[in-house]
Amino acid sequence: MIDDILPPRPVAKVKKVKINLDQRSSVPAKPEYPIVAESKSETEIVNSVEAPKLKLDSQQKSDDSFWKKLRHWRPTKKQLIIICLVLVVVLVGGGFGADKLLSHAKPQNLIGPTIKVTPNKPATTQPTTVASTLTGLPVSPSVNNLPVTAVMIENSTDARPQSGLAQAGIVFEAVAEGGITRYMALYQDTSPGYIGPIRSVRPYYLQWALGFDAAIAHVGGSPEAIQDIQSWNVKDLDQFYNGSYYQRVNTRAAPHNVYTSIASLNSLEESKGYSASIYTGFVRKTDNPAATPTATSINFNPSISDFAVHYDYNHTTNSYLRSVGGEPEMDVDQAGNETQVTPKVVIALVIQQGLEADGLHTTYGTIGSGQAYIFQDGIVTIGTWQKTSNTAQFTFTDTKGQAIALDAGQTWITIVGSSSDISYQT
Repeated sequence: MIDDILPPRPVAKVKKVKINLDQRSSVPAKPEYPIVAESKSETEIVNSVEAPKLKLDSQQKSDDSFWKKLRHWRPTKKQLIIICLVLVVVLVGGGFGADKLLSHAKPQNLIGPTIKVTPNKPATTQPTTVASTLTGLPVSPSVNNLPVTAVMIENSTDARPQSGLAQAGIVFEAVAEGGITRYMALYQDTSPGYIGPIRSVRPYYLQWALGFDAAIAHVGGSPEAIQDIQSWNVKDLDQFYNGSYYQRVNTRAAPHNVYTSIASLNSLEESKGYSASIYTGFVRKTDNPAATPTATSINFNPSISDFAVHYDYNHTTNSYLRSVGGEPEMDVDQAGNETQVTPKVVIALVIQQGLEADGLHTTYGTIGSGQAYIFQDGIVTIGTWQKTSNTAQFTFTDTKGQAIALDAGQTWITIVGSSSDISYQT
């Protein structure tokens, strides 16, 4: 066979390496130091492994010697003084440096991008009071959102003293029939709980109420007024059709015994959808009493003596004490307490007077213009009144055509047939 003929193959010589058996357990499978070339001797291999350990042992012995000496060191007095001075310098200098570093250091954004925070704007402060549209007096803003309520109040001698007049914002006074005057009182700022006695209405009262977009409380009316309520679309609160909102008191004889309250009338208005009144009030101003009053005693004669009106000016309160028929005009509450009526502004309007077709009920030419006598602050201003339509408001202007501003507070307006029905003196 061919294998018997060919010469035997040479066997490679294997170099034997002596391994220190003491190191086998400490040598990792994969040495972290470079593999030693075969030319290195056994001693060099062993030394390369032992060198780091020998160096660490030497360092450890040196450190142990230092701490051993430190534990047995006893400083001299001079050394202690030097050490204390060094500590003071280090502490003071370090604190100063830290403060300086902190004062100049910029804040580091360790979280993320800077978020700009805009502070919330303070809530707009709503005014606690505003001027009443009806009287000009300071009231809560919500008051001007209430409806204006007009109430027809009787002024026959059997009806006196009346209730609710002292708390009215504006009062109109005119002849109703047979020379007997009647009042139409307007309420918005106040809510008296006892008002009366209530009687019938006339067309001109309706026209004045329409200027305030007011609902009107009454007990029937003249034939012409009843017709006008429908044709003029008046906000009607007639007691004939809404009896539960009125009461008949037992302290007065009929027909002088119908009373109500603003709370009751407000409920009636709400049921009818009369939730607010949109109108233009009179121009108002602050009080400015005259240093020397020139009109302190005032007389109006709208009719006969039982209904003659007199005012005495009170400089202290800058108001006018009212009298009618020679007696103080008193207002009585449900408990029987009486208060004299004292308006801040007194006005006389000269308006032509007539009669309805029945020849009994009075009429006034209230759409148009005429003379106006305005008493306030102890003096009188003679000007012009104007009302251009049923729903238009009265305006008052002086001889130069400028609006006459009225003091805030109750305003009482009396209708007379002629300027000769007006007199006044100091």
